[in-house]
Amino acid sequence: MIQFGLRLHDAEKLPLEELLPIVKSRGFSCVHLALSKAMKSNPCTPSALTPGYAQYLRQVFRKNDMEIAVLGNYLNLAHPDQDALHAIQEKYYAHIRFASLLGCGMVGTETGAPNPEYRFCPECRSDEALAAFIRNVTPVVRCAEQFGVILAIEPVVKHIVYNARRARRVLDEIGSPNLQILFDPVNLLSMENVDHREEVIAEAMELLGKDIAMIHLKDFLPENEDGQLKACGAGFGGMDYYSVLAFAKREKPFIFATLENTTPENSVQCLEFLKKQYDECE
Repeated sequence: MIQFGLRLHDAEKLPLEELLPIVKSRGFSCVHLALSKAMKSNPCTPSALTPGYAQYLRQVFRKNDMEIAVLGNYLNLAHPDQDALHAIQEKYYAHIRFASLLGCGMVGTETGAPNPEYRFCPECRSDEALAAFIRNVTPVVRCAEQFGVILAIEPVVKHIVYNARRARRVLDEIGSPNLQILFDPVNLLSMENVDHREEVIAEAMELLGKDIAMIHLKDFLPENEDGQLKACGAGFGGMDYYSVLAFAKREKPFIFATLENTTPENSVQCLEFLKKQYDECE
């Protein structure tokens, strides 16, 4: 059975002690936790991520019988300024150490852009940008190895690792069992390839399947937002989840799968929609 979870900053803006019982009551068993978004009242600088903070979070989650599926740290590992890059890497090291203290097996990230604004530009698709990302993420992966944590990269069509083939290249060049994939099928789609989405998603599962450590589930509307599709909650757009859920059911027992782009008002509806789809898979 998939372990369905929620991106915690999509829930109500409440103190954690009040929020987790609500999320649990809606049927979710785990969360995607981005400290900078879900815990805004607390600093998330490297020096703030102490063993005491980790122990507090562990106790609150344990009390509510919930897991932290992944600790999100979506910072630009292709930043062109070396001082800024080193500060970003330090934040990754701290998140990996903190994940280990939390008993969370994974830190999730995307793959950046070769500019300070973290925006799409034609250079994102260059070999130079890919080489820079591989060079900059490698010490982060080595840190993950030391702490026994997985660094899961999320391919996104507007970032440097924009398709499954490029992701496969990163995995093969770095060659670490602690570098895996956070698979969000909608993030591989754009206005350019949405009409061929079955082929795009099938290729991703074929090339990356053995390294997929977690799944993100959201939907899309075919509305052009600067070349990207408009994201929405599962069941409210044009996504067919059958192949993804069947893959998970067949090959990834108990994998974490967190919902994205839900609202407090529709998260239960999105979850029930996905559970029904999952039950119908063979």
